[in-house]
Amino acid sequence: MLNLLKAGLSFKSDRVWRYSNIFRFIAVQVVIALIILLFVCPSCWLTWEGIKNMVPEFFASFVFSSVLSFGGNLVVTYFDERISWIEKPVKRLVLTVIYYMSYAFVASYIVILFITILDGQIQADNIPWIELIPYTKTPMWAALIFMGLFTTWSWLKEWRISALEAEKLKSEKLAASYQGLKNQLNPHFLFNSLNALSNLVYEDADRSAAFIQKLSKIYRYVLDVQQEELVSLEKELAFAGNYLELQKIRFEEALEFKLEITNTTDFFLPPLSLQLLLENAIKHNVASQEDPLFIHIIQKEDQLWISNTFQPKSKGIESSSGIGLENIRLRYLHLSKEEISITQTENEFLVKLPLLTYPHANTNH
Repeated sequence: MLNLLKAGLSFKSDRVWRYSNIFRFIAVQVVIALIILLFVCPSCWLTWEGIKNMVPEFFASFVFSSVLSFGGNLVVTYFDERISWIEKPVKRLVLTVIYYMSYAFVASYIVILFITILDGQIQADNIPWIELIPYTKTPMWAALIFMGLFTTWSWLKEWRISALEAEKLKSEKLAASYQGLKNQLNPHFLFNSLNALSNLVYEDADRSAAFIQKLSKIYRYVLDVQQEELVSLEKELAFAGNYLELQKIRFEEALEFKLEITNTTDFFLPPLSLQLLLENAIKHNVASQEDPLFIHIIQKEDQLWISNTFQPKSKGIESSSGIGLENIRLRYLHLSKEEISITQTENEFLVKLPLLTYPHANTNH
């Protein structure tokens, strides 16, 4: 019953919106027709007889204005969905002129034909097709004005939307970078690292020294790249190797990893993308002697696949907030048109990161 009521209210709202648009369209055309008559014959408004004589002219102006406005809306709507003013302004302008002026000529000719037939100036069985063409001159001049108005309105609307989206992406990038930095330097990771180090100091001096060296490299890298938008694939993989080796010291046989990279030349990634994915894999999955966690990083042409065995911890233990993946998604959205891919099966969690190049990466939305 509630769903039926909601559907009824939605239908009523759509109908009201539709009627409101129609009424607004008619009102605008009435105003345009009156303005046209005011310019054509200003003195006609001074007498009642002159106003009555303008009635046929008013209806003709109203019809022409409605037809030209309808066509303008049609052309603008059609191209708004297909060609961007921002990306291809010249192509958009040329096609708009061709389509709209062609429509304006054909529509004006048809209106003139019907008006002259209804007025008895010509007979339907004896139409002077060529002689009617000069009468389209005035409507075509009006069409140029309409086209200028519609084109300006369409361009300003798209420019405004583009500016708002750019500002939104900028804000999201700043927020994502800030949240990403908090993730990389979060107290939980630091606590685990220092806790593991304190145990190693008493157990194995060599391993503790190696642990400190890896930890130092990791934080040095974080500080070096935190202001960068892109880092080379080679540097990011070197960092990932250090991070995994650090975790290997901590988890020993409970963690296994493998890197298969064929070509790092001219490829780039948003910095610390791999650290976020690796940290998520270790944080949210069981890693034990009985059930080792296996992490695999492999290059597939222009993609980097990061997978891990999917063996989630019990609910309530370090539940995922999705911040890491959202952080990466937002940075890719800012840098390129490429999107990350996330796949989860019964036994595997896989993230595919597009490998970027500088020209590609600088192609913003």
